[in-house]
Amino acid sequence: MLLTIDTSIIIAVITNESSKNKIITASLGYELIAPESLHWEIGNAFSAMLKRKRVTLEQAKEAINYYEQIAIRYVNVDLDSVLEYCSKYDIYAYDAYFIECAKKYKSSLISLDKNLILVAKDNKIKTLEIN
Repeated sequence: MLLTIDTSIIIAVITNESSKNKIITASLGYELIAPESLHWEIGNAFSAMLKRKRVTLEQAKEAINYYEQIAIRYVNVDLDSVLEYCSKYDIYAYDAYFIECAKKYKSSLISLDKNLILVAKDNKIKTLEIN
């Protein structure tokens, strides 16, 4: 079974947030997939953390090393479909990439983003929610 994972999930896991264990347990047994944009979003998130002095360069590199060990299959998404989601739900392309990924590959979606979960449900995408 496929599971689309979004940036919020990866950040929570690699920065040891309190939801980490619940996320790992919920995703056991799934093949993880994500749009190719995930890789760049992770870099952007850590550049923002560095800029705000929330992490040191060494901590960021350690987290990235951990991220690179997670088995994720990166997939292409259809940009026309992405723009349809952007228009219909007034969301950014970065969020729509994950919706399109889950829809195109008929996967479930796991996210900590409540709005993304709502859009997924509206598109009949099975979601895994972490409380």
